Amino acid sequence: MVKILMKGNEAIGAAAIKAGCKFFFGYPITPQNELPEFMSRELPKINGVFVQAESEISAINMVYGAAGAGFRVMTSSSSPGLALKQEGISYIAGAELPCVIVNISRGGPGLGGIQPSQADYYMCTRGGGNGDYRHIVYAPATLQEAVDLTIEAFDVADYYRNPVMILGDGMIGQMMEPVEFREPKKRELPLKCWATDGTEGKRNPNIISSLFLDPAELEKHNFKLDKKYKDMEENEVRYEMYMVEDAEIVIIAYGTTSRITRNVVDALRNENIKVGLIRPITIWPFPNKAFKEISSSTKAILTVEMSMGQMIDDVKIANEGRLPVHFYGRAGGMIPTPDAIIGKVREIMGGDK
Repeated sequence: MVKILMKGNEAIGAAAIKAGCKFFFGYPITPQNELPEFMSRELPKINGVFVQAESEISAINMVYGAAGAGFRVMTSSSSPGLALKQEGISYIAGAELPCVIVNISRGGPGLGGIQPSQADYYMCTRGGGNGDYRHIVYAPATLQEAVDLTIEAFDVADYYRNPVMILGDGMIGQMMEPVEFREPKKRELPLKCWATDGTEGKRNPNIISSLFLDPAELEKHNFKLDKKYKDMEENEVRYEMYMVEDAEIVIIAYGTTSRITRNVVDALRNENIKVGLIRPITIWPFPNKAFKEISSSTKAILTVEMSMGQMIDDVKIANEGRLPVHFYGRAGGMIPTPDAIIGKVREIMGGDK
């Protein structure tokens, strides 16, 4: 296959079109602006539709409409913009509609800044909208992985009739790397017989809604959704283990932070310091099972993030109290350096080694 040098935002857009996305609704915000710009240029070439909505709230409700009609549809934003979409995401999950949502995250809280950050972990993995709902969250570490996961995300969304999120920090959106566009693993996808695509007088109209005024019916609906989420937890967990087999310290990191920590692992291994890496690829469902593969020789866990430590709760749950959990992070758009992480590893091990 031919590899193409692309910027991350544009590569994600191209992957969406490769996956059959025909509709995009969004609103400008840095550092994801190249993605809607790309879609505005490329979708008309395939008879697709691009709309720059008047707000993020409008954009996510347009996604609801296109998804309800059975089309493959995507939106993208960055942190504060995604926060505005949360009510609509809850509606989409409640109505069981497939779509792909991209968050190229930036520092916060509030308007914050435009530099890369991982401080949207809570919002993306816990759901910022109301009610009991979940959605898969992919956290790519490279542009090739962002492309692969975006293509797969459309199939996964259709398979579960549920929104799927791609979470990449600002570096994923802005960096350039060579990528190729590969076919995803094949899934047998259900027909969209629920879609509001016209009856032609042959059937009763489909009605799509997340409104259930009878509490017994709403509870039944919640149980149905919960079963779907449990299936996701069983079947869709993705993670990478790197040199964990004999590690004395295991680092947990995702996204571009994991690229830095992987170099840390290599550097310390060259000094005969046994360090490994667990990299969650899905941050929901979180890879709890990976922690059962940690060696008995491991003495501690170190969580590294571009935030004040939002992943620590999930790490502690997965760890089940077996090992002490330490943290090193930078916030507000600051990026952890290899030297600083190495210093934290040495501190945990009890001094310079």
